[in-house]
Amino acid sequence: MTTIVTILTDGYADWETALLNAGAREYYQIDTRFATPGGKPVTSAGGLKVMPDMAVEDIDPNAIDALVVNGGTIWSKPHAPDISATLIAAQAAGKTVAGICDGTLTLAKAGLLDQVDHTSNSADNLPPTGYKGAARYKDQPNAVVDGKIVTAPGTAPVSFMSGIMETLGLRDGNLDYYLGMYGAEHKVA
Repeated sequence: MTTIVTILTDGYADWETALLNAGAREYYQIDTRFATPGGKPVTSAGGLKVMPDMAVEDIDPNAIDALVVNGGTIWSKPHAPDISATLIAAQAAGKTVAGICDGTLTLAKAGLLDQVDHTSNSADNLPPTGYKGAARYKDQPNAVVDGKIVTAPGTAPVSFMSGIMETLGLRDGNLDYYLGMYGAEHKVA
């Protein structure tokens, strides 16, 4: 069974991976799991309390298909958890590694955006991490997929979901319909 693990922290932006996890679980019967630093319960920006399935430190990259970093303001703080080893291990195992909004900061800190096309909330968002991928930054409003790395600004949860599903080999008419349904409000009349 395909497994997606989403990393959450206190104050995570609950809307950023909601479509991904709901669509994956409900429509594709994908095993969706949630991890937090230390395996501790967290509360979203909107007040949603989550008891995780596991600690970030216990993620086995060989037992998952995708590792997703949900955004939240914590990733831009000096006391942000360092999850670089987990992200690097997942990439080395050939898994999809994705980050949305400030979740992209963790991919940049781990060096995963140095050699791939990527995006974030803005071009100024990533340089403070010390990454060396500025030449590959794409200033666009939707997700960027490069190999098995998926990045998106916080305003792009639909294309982020699409990019992850595509890397898992699940792009089909059903996914296209689902994307059209959620993107319909953004069509120009």
